[in-house]
Amino acid sequence: MPKIEEAQPKYLQIAHHIRDQILRGDLRPGDEVPSERQLAASWKVSRPTAARSLEALSHQGLVEKRQGSGTYVRSLEVNRRARELYGRAKQTGKIYTPGEYAVITSAGWLEAPEYVAEALGLAVGTQAVHRRRVTNNDSGPITLSTSWFGPEVGDRAPKLRDPDRIREGTLMYVESVTGRQGSYAEDRMCARSSTEDEAADLELAPGAAVLIVHHVVYDLQDRPLEFAEATYPPERWAFEQGYPIV
Repeated sequence: MPKIEEAQPKYLQIAHHIRDQILRGDLRPGDEVPSERQLAASWKVSRPTAARSLEALSHQGLVEKRQGSGTYVRSLEVNRRARELYGRAKQTGKIYTPGEYAVITSAGWLEAPEYVAEALGLAVGTQAVHRRRVTNNDSGPITLSTSWFGPEVGDRAPKLRDPDRIREGTLMYVESVTGRQGSYAEDRMCARSSTEDEAADLELAPGAAVLIVHHVVYDLQDRPLEFAEATYPPERWAFEQGYPIV
């Protein structure tokens, strides 16, 4: 059993150990993960604690429980754009590719909309820090996005409140100044008609269809760290994924 920081609850230690096996490829999509009974025995914990670790992995979208069969690794369906941005920032210290640039249209404290407050675990009416940006390339605007951070992060990360670009990206900056590390993310996607502001920022006809992605990043303690809402215009983006059919 690996040495893991004891400050973490036991169920999270187990969940993070299995998560790391999945992300490394030691456990692949379709592989069965240890059962509650096996985890309880190998980690010397109760069955409820073992069950909670599997529930945490399910919440993270990493595994699925099949009735009467067991718990299996899911195909990792992630927002390709978000994954690429974060990975590039980790490797190069830059979040955009050559030819891409972002214009920060607003930044600072605002009352978080109700759906943002819910995602970040904040009380309704709480002031949060936002950063709204339009990302462009040679073809014009390619994404409109707004990142939101709770007041604890906003107080410790003053650059978030400044409209100047953060070279390494907001999440990398937040990790460096707060010590909270992003662990996993959840995405929700839907299509709808653009608002008047979205159409203007993305240079679209009024009411044009757009793809909306709500992206929540959680830290190692399973606490929400960042909520981002991204708006993608039609005909400028295609999300692709390969997967087995057997």
